[in-house]
Amino acid sequence: MAEFLGKRPRPQGEARKTEWRKLKKERKEEKKKWRELKMIKKLEKQRAQEEAEKQKEEAEETQQQAKGRTYTLSVALPGSILNNAQSLELRTYLAGQIARACAIFCVDEIVVFDEEGEDVKSVEGEFVGIGKKGQASVQLARILQYLECPQYLRKAFFPKHQDLQFAGLLNPLDSPHHVRQEEVLEYREGIVLHRPTRPGRGSFVNCGMKKEVQIDKNLEPGLRVTVRLDQQQIPESKSLKGRVVSSQEPRTHAGLYWGYSVRLASCLSAVFAEGPFKDGYDLTIGTSERGEDLASVQLPNFNHAIVVFGGLQGLEASVEADPNLEVTDPSVLFDFYLNTCPGQGSRTIRTEEAILISLATLRPPIIAAGAPRPD
Repeated sequence: MAEFLGKRPRPQGEARKTEWRKLKKERKEEKKKWRELKMIKKLEKQRAQEEAEKQKEEAEETQQQAKGRTYTLSVALPGSILNNAQSLELRTYLAGQIARACAIFCVDEIVVFDEEGEDVKSVEGEFVGIGKKGQASVQLARILQYLECPQYLRKAFFPKHQDLQFAGLLNPLDSPHHVRQEEVLEYREGIVLHRPTRPGRGSFVNCGMKKEVQIDKNLEPGLRVTVRLDQQQIPESKSLKGRVVSSQEPRTHAGLYWGYSVRLASCLSAVFAEGPFKDGYDLTIGTSERGEDLASVQLPNFNHAIVVFGGLQGLEASVEADPNLEVTDPSVLFDFYLNTCPGQGSRTIRTEEAILISLATLRPPIIAAGAPRPD
């Protein structure tokens, strides 16, 4: 009957154990292959996510660079223009006018040069002769630096000084880096605090907010730094997180105007010889009523441009007072020697007026030409 129904006899003893071990081994190998396949898929997914995040970051960086500004604009003028003011109050107001004009037109560097043989290169020390002639370049540079500095940092960097006696009455620059306490901005200026930190942690920085910012580096206390705040912050944390970046990054990456630097030069030739850029200024413009009409010229592409203004006697007096120059015609020193206000109705244009007029006139062609020169 069993043969008729086709029933197979069950394996007995060792044969049954061998078959069970084989089946168990096959199942184990299948599970192993399944785990490996699952792990491979997980790794592929993780790599895809990392690649997507990397591409997103690169796209964001490219977008930021696209809206950033790569070129710089500098202005040079003699400090002796303050000597035309009859009191310290008027000197201070004149310096404030220059600072406001440069901030409005996004000037990145102001060079104050000496045409009277004072040969000063620092704003340290006391100003001699309040409201009188003497060290005008130092006083002008000091007031320009004071106005550029964000308000919450001024007490740290500018102790009481007679040059700044009336600086608090001047109109503020209100530049993008003069950030309010509650204002949300990726970048901020700050001062490194004298505060202990844990090993491997960065310094704390006062950036004018309710919370201090802990940066990614350990720096010397008292330094002024530009900080980029991390996008992801922990609300419960006692401090914010950020990293120190170049002071140029807000301009080059985010397209923000981030104030100007101030440099003292001992004479007109030192304006060019002591410049901060490796290859110097590749576009130099002198301004004079004897210059060429701006409408007749076309500015070339450039990386770093500088516009130079003369004092009461014009650039001719600056050239004559410079011991390093043998020329008498200032036009030979510049790529372009321009008259930015042809047909003027006054015999003279004051330097603070010339800055406003010239930068307003030059702004469109400078923006159009403000790209790197082709190699």
